[in-house]
Amino acid sequence: MKFSIAYRLFVAVLLSVMAVAAVGLEVVRWQLFDSSGAFADSGKTESVDRERLHDLGDALSAQFRTHHDWSFLPPNATRRQTWLRETLLGVPTARQAAQGDRWFSSNLGDRIGLLDHDKHYLAGAVANRLVIAFASIDTIQQRLVVDGRTVGYLVMAKTQSPADELAVAFLLQQQHNLMVVVGIGVLLSALAAAVLAAHFRRPIARLVAGARRLEAGRFDTRLGIHRSDELGELADTFDHLAARLANTERSRRQWVADTSHELRTPLSVLRGQLEALQDGVRTATPENVAMMLRQVLSLGRRVDELYELARADAGQMHYDQTPNAIWPLVVDTAASFAEKFRVAGLVASVGPPPLRSLVRCDAERIRQVVTNLLENCVRYTAAGGRIDLHGKVVGDTLHVTIDDSAPGVPESAMGRLGERFFRADSPRSDALGGAGLGLALCRQILDAHGGRLEFGASPLGGLRARIVLTLEDTLLEAPP
Repeated sequence: MKFSIAYRLFVAVLLSVMAVAAVGLEVVRWQLFDSSGAFADSGKTESVDRERLHDLGDALSAQFRTHHDWSFLPPNATRRQTWLRETLLGVPTARQAAQGDRWFSSNLGDRIGLLDHDKHYLAGAVANRLVIAFASIDTIQQRLVVDGRTVGYLVMAKTQSPADELAVAFLLQQQHNLMVVVGIGVLLSALAAAVLAAHFRRPIARLVAGARRLEAGRFDTRLGIHRSDELGELADTFDHLAARLANTERSRRQWVADTSHELRTPLSVLRGQLEALQDGVRTATPENVAMMLRQVLSLGRRVDELYELARADAGQMHYDQTPNAIWPLVVDTAASFAEKFRVAGLVASVGPPPLRSLVRCDAERIRQVVTNLLENCVRYTAAGGRIDLHGKVVGDTLHVTIDDSAPGVPESAMGRLGERFFRADSPRSDALGGAGLGLALCRQILDAHGGRLEFGASPLGGLRARIVLTLEDTLLEAPP
């Protein structure tokens, strides 16, 4: 069964009001019933009250016999509440006539009521069920019989202790007011629940509608709910999530488009060469075969990079992380590029070793990162330029910095370096292109090591790439 927020709030507020009221009434009950003996008349007995009740019944029966109905009662409802007490005081008894004293309870008139033959209220004070339960009182009924026919009932509220009679009389006098207070409490509970429900349901309804729009693929959905409570925080989180989903969807579409483009280009070149050979336009010379092989190798590299990125996204790339000295690995990798630097007309220099370079990592994966960055330097740095490598300990991290000379990367593109298939609109990318997958793979590898890849402008005029890794804390090494 589904319960709305309004219903739940109404129940919660009503229970709270009832709990507070119950505590207050219990305090009143304790005060009345525990201290009422101080102002209760002494010497009252139940037998005397029953006798007075019998005398009153005889008097009322006689009047009913005369009028044949209850038409002799006061027509005013308020007057009827006091009429029975006054009638009781006017009924003489043998005990009163003999002793000239009033032996019955002084508050008896406030504890008796008159009902008709169907037990509908006629006059006096009749305790309702809530008061009976609250005060733990009993009721005594005396049947009024006229000519063998029951015409009504006299009802007397009787307490467990004679000392509590005054308290019961007070409760009977105030029971109407108590019912009014209870009714007001219920109405206030409903009003408070309605106000709170409206306050909460509007943003919740917008959240539900927004979630359904997201489910339908409308990632431009924004709620724009500005609140200072938890619902406002939830709405802000929803908007951030929608923005992330929109970016993810754009990236997915761009990924599909760029992947098809990067695979189509070498395939188109290779297809053209093969068709030329088939048509006899070209011959299978070593040069033509070598050109086709380069296209095949380029296509293979693209597929390998895509596969590596897919494995990294799925968390399937294996890393054998052990303590390794990173700086010797960087120096060794740079040395292996000596011939490529010479052919490209570049001068490379390696700075002094850092004080520490021991890092828990997969050495081959870190070598892959350094190799990729140096490959980019060779590919994009203009002939006659230079490449500098530096290592530095900053706090508990090792910074390996690779600077190259012009051309540089626009400042607006720095934040997007490392995105898949992203190529800056600059002479660096215009010259030799590239799929833009290598840097994305480097970033994935460093993220898996708890490190990061940073980019910035190089003082040499080109691009600065910085590898940041956390140094091993448990082992200390001597400077290399």
